[in-house]
Amino acid sequence: MQKKQLVKGLVLVALGAAITAIIKQRTIPRGVKAITGFDKNRYLGRWYEIARFDFYFEKHLSRVSARYTARDDGSIQVINRGFDYRNYKWKQSTGKAKFIADEQTGRLGVSFFGPFYAGYNIIAIDPAYQYALVCGKNRNYLWLLSRQKTMPAAVKESYLRIARDLGFPVSRLTWTQQD
Repeated sequence: MQKKQLVKGLVLVALGAAITAIIKQRTIPRGVKAITGFDKNRYLGRWYEIARFDFYFEKHLSRVSARYTARDDGSIQVINRGFDYRNYKWKQSTGKAKFIADEQTGRLGVSFFGPFYAGYNIIAIDPAYQYALVCGKNRNYLWLLSRQKTMPAAVKESYLRIARDLGFPVSRLTWTQQD
């Protein structure tokens, strides 16, 4: 009887490892590459959301920002905050991000709900780390981020061109009100 339980246990562990590997592979859309030469320390701090593909977590939010802070275990604390303009109150969620491959690749998994991680992929960033283009696990998630509450038109157009060339439906973007 113990042998059967051991075999079942090993099968479950193997199945769990296989599922974890599959989930990790699905954190970035096909044909999209995260930046390399990424510097985590330069990315930390506050970012303002300039535009996003709207989804239920951010529905009816304005003044959206994210703060990234280094954690002792090498992961990154994520605090997303936005003002719900329909209910006149601030909403905030705290999560954890960890690197999928290595810290020099802008490919992370972010979790706000326990052990479940979603893709967070930095696919473009300027040399000064002032503006970033980020996507999720598929082409239904896209964000334009800035260190300031605005983004220069030239940067915006460049990032929209990159996203469009990668197959993102940029006409679906919601432009975040920061005032």
